[in-house]
Amino acid sequence: MAAALARSSGRLMIPNAPSSSAQHRYRSCRLSMNGCGGAGGSDKAVGVCETRTLASVSAAELAVPQLKLAVSALEANPPQSDSGIIRLQVPIRQRADALEWLQAQSQHQVLPRCFFSSRGQSLDLTSLSLVGNGGGLASTAKADGDEQELVSVAGVGSAVFFQGSYPFALQDWQSIKRFLCKDCPLIRAYGAMRFDARTVFAPEWEDFGSFYFIVPQVEFDQLQESSMLALTVAWDNNLLWTWQKAMDELKATLQQISSCFGRLRKLDPKTAIISFQHFPSKGSWDISVKRALEIINGRESALVKVVLARCSKYIIDTTTDPLVLLASLKAESQNAYQFYIQPPGAPAFIGNTPEQLFHRKCFHVTSEALAGTRARGVTKAEDLQIGQDLLFSPKDNIEFVIVRESIRRKLQIICDEVHIEPSKALRKLPRIQHLSAQLSGRLRDEDSEFNILTSLHPSPAVCGLPTEEARRFIKENEMFDRGMYAGPVGWFGGRESEFAVGIRSALVKNGVSILVFAGAGIVEGTIPSLEWEELELKESQFTKLFQYQNPMVCHQKAKGTTSTAN
Repeated sequence: MAAALARSSGRLMIPNAPSSSAQHRYRSCRLSMNGCGGAGGSDKAVGVCETRTLASVSAAELAVPQLKLAVSALEANPPQSDSGIIRLQVPIRQRADALEWLQAQSQHQVLPRCFFSSRGQSLDLTSLSLVGNGGGLASTAKADGDEQELVSVAGVGSAVFFQGSYPFALQDWQSIKRFLCKDCPLIRAYGAMRFDARTVFAPEWEDFGSFYFIVPQVEFDQLQESSMLALTVAWDNNLLWTWQKAMDELKATLQQISSCFGRLRKLDPKTAIISFQHFPSKGSWDISVKRALEIINGRESALVKVVLARCSKYIIDTTTDPLVLLASLKAESQNAYQFYIQPPGAPAFIGNTPEQLFHRKCFHVTSEALAGTRARGVTKAEDLQIGQDLLFSPKDNIEFVIVRESIRRKLQIICDEVHIEPSKALRKLPRIQHLSAQLSGRLRDEDSEFNILTSLHPSPAVCGLPTEEARRFIKENEMFDRGMYAGPVGWFGGRESEFAVGIRSALVKNGVSILVFAGAGIVEGTIPSLEWEELELKESQFTKLFQYQNPMVCHQKAKGTTSTAN
C-alpha cells in the first residue's frame, strides 16, 4: 500500500497496517522504508530517477490499460539499481477534472489520498500599485509536445511516505530530497506540517504526525487543455524495501483504480447542522483577547502581536464524503489554493487558503504578507468603501506592517536581495478582502527549501511577533490542538517547491463531524467583539453550505466541560 521513510526518533508505521492510532505498530530504526529498516540507509540520491512518457490516449478511461501494459513491461525488464523511483505517465488529449477522478476512487478508504490545486496565475489586487504575481502548481507538463501548466493534482496510494512525531528537521528534508530530481519535475512529495510540533497531539490529529508527505502511487494531473494519468514506483534494497515488493504494492493499488468517473458530486443543499460548539466560547475568547492586550500594551513583554484561533465543531445530519464537501467549496477557491490530505483510515484535512507561504523555482523565491480582514460589499460602491476603510485603518495597518516587515527580514537572511511590489494592496476573495503585499528575492543557495520553510513558518500572520512569545501565549491560552491548521501545506519537487499556509481549513472526522478553524490577529487597538465577528466571517465559507435546523448549541462552562441549550 505504501512506503514509509522517516527517522527513528519518530514512530514508524508497518506496511498495510490501518492508520487508526489504536492499531499502530512501530519499529525503531535509523532509516526506514515501508516499516523495513536496514543498516545501509543513506541521504544520497537514489540510484535511478526517471520519468517515462507513454503514447497519448484520447480519453481518461484508456489510460489505465496502457499503464498496466507498461507495468508488465517494466517488471519483465527491471532496473539494475539498488534504489530508485520511476514515474510512468500517459498524456490524455482530453481535459478532465482531477477532483472528479479522485471522487471516483473514494471507496478506497484504506489508501492515502491527496489533492492540490493552484490559485491561478493572476491575483485580484487593488491598490495604488497594481503589480504582483500569482501562485500555483507552477510546473509545466508536455502533452502532445505542448507545454501546459499544471492546474490540479489528485493522488491515491503512496510510492513513498514520510512521517514523524517530532518537529520537521533537516534530516527529514534530506530523506525526501533523495527521491526528487530536476529531470523529473512532476515527481513530488505532497503534504503538510503541524503548526507547532512541540505541543501535545489531540486524538483527531494523531494519524497525521507532526508532518505527513506522500509521493502518490497513482496520480491524475489536470492541465490547462488536457490531462495525464501517472504511476510511480519507489524502492531501496538497503532499506529492505525491494523492487519486487514495491511492484507488488503498485499492482495491488492499480487493480483498485477506477477507469471511469462521472460528474463532480457536491453537497446536498438540504444538509443541516444539528449541533455546534465553539472552542473557546465567546466569553472565554473575550478573556483571552483582553489578556493578550494587557501583555501587548504592557512594558514587561516584547509581544506586539499574537494570533488567536477558534475551533468550531459542527455535527451535520447526513454522512458526507469530505471530497464532496471540498467540491462544494470550489466557488470559494478563486484566488486561493485548494487542498485535501487524508492518511489511510484517518480524518481528512481540507481547505481553501488564499495565503502563499513561499514558492521557490531555481534561485527565485516569492512570498507574501496577508493581514487585515473585511467582508466584501453587496454593491460595487459598498465594496469600494469597505476596501478603502481597510486600506486606511490604523489598527489593520499595524497588523499588516508587522507581518510584511517580518517576512522581509526573514527573506533577507537567505536572499541576496528582496523586493516588495506592491507594498500594500487589497486582495479580494469571493466573500472576504485582505491587505496584501508581494515579496520576492534571489536565493544565495538554490537548494534551500528547508531554510526557506523553517525561516518563514510560522509567520506573524498566523502566530504573532516575536514568534516565541506569541507561540508561548497560544500554547498557554488556546483550548484546542491546532494540528495542521495554520501550518505549511504544499509540495516539494526537484525543480521547484511551493507551500501555502493551511488556513480557511477544516478537519472532516467521520462524515458527520466537522472541525472548522479560523484565527484573528490581536494587536494594539483590537476590539474583542470585532475579532469574534471576523472569525464568523472566515468560517462562513463552510457554514454557508449547510442549513440550520434548530441546532443544539453547546456553551462552555470551563475548560473541558460543557452544557447545552437550544
